[in-house]
Amino acid sequence: MKVALVGATGMVGEVMLKVLQERNFPMSELLLVASERSVGKKMMYNGVEHTVIGLADAVAAKPDLAIFSAGGDTSLEWAPKFAEVGTTVVDNSSAWRMDPTKKLVVPEINAHELTKADKIIANPNCSTIQLVMVLAPLHKKYKMKRVVVSTYQSVSGTGVKAVKQLENEVAGIQGEMAYPYPINRNALPHCDVFMDNGYTKEEMKLSREPQKIFNDSTFSLTATAVRIPTAGGHSESVNVEFYNDVDVSEVRQILNNTSGVVVQDNPDTNTYPMPVYAHNKDEVFVGRIRRDESQANTLNMWIVADNLRKGAATNAVQIAEYLTNNKLL
Repeated sequence: MKVALVGATGMVGEVMLKVLQERNFPMSELLLVASERSVGKKMMYNGVEHTVIGLADAVAAKPDLAIFSAGGDTSLEWAPKFAEVGTTVVDNSSAWRMDPTKKLVVPEINAHELTKADKIIANPNCSTIQLVMVLAPLHKKYKMKRVVVSTYQSVSGTGVKAVKQLENEVAGIQGEMAYPYPINRNALPHCDVFMDNGYTKEEMKLSREPQKIFNDSTFSLTATAVRIPTAGGHSESVNVEFYNDVDVSEVRQILNNTSGVVVQDNPDTNTYPMPVYAHNKDEVFVGRIRRDESQANTLNMWIVADNLRKGAATNAVQIAEYLTNNKLL
């Protein structure tokens, strides 16, 4: 199988390479693809040196699979060109997520909906993925009515420039700014761009994507997304109102039995999820599970995951694995 990784030189692209290697993804040929300014660059994969090629050359090579992590504009222009030559595209940008003709996939939840006809498959937003991994089994059991989520998102979600800004500020160095304000010793209630309704694009992704993944609009979701000075890992404070009454010990049991989810929840030993422990891991961690005492049938939780792994690279590779294992390529 011939695999193209588009956006190979970017922050998520490099993590995707690492995940493909760790999971020993089956391929006969790997094409590392990037923008013109990176063409000719040398990169290592599995001890073998590869030369980065451009998008047109990658399309001409007709790979079986292309995993994209190159930004929305690139995906809108190039994903259909790959699809036209028979390539199946797994796209990590926001370009196709809310397109009604495209599937939005978290493998543990809805990969079974994929068919051979799906040539462009969308990878959800990083904050959405970790949220729905925990919500899915609870929604199945108790039926969600309303979700209120506040995120605490790391600078790596913005990209290399933002990570550098934080590093510079910690070191007391004046440098290029990814954000309109300092991020060190600060919190910015501003993830992505503001929209006409006063919400940011990130907040609207969180509000809309879970309904599409669950194929269910019977619950509502509202979000506030905040950027904090952590280098990696997103955290979420989540309040969920259900139609049916919840049992907290049963909730822990359900989540303990959910593949890809790890419960870390023991106040007696100060055990709870933190970004520092989620680093480089593929699981979604949940803790601080407790009943909302102000409202019936309502639960509070704290959810943490590595946004570059399960929030991006790992989820995309898991989609590719599902396609391969079920002979959909």
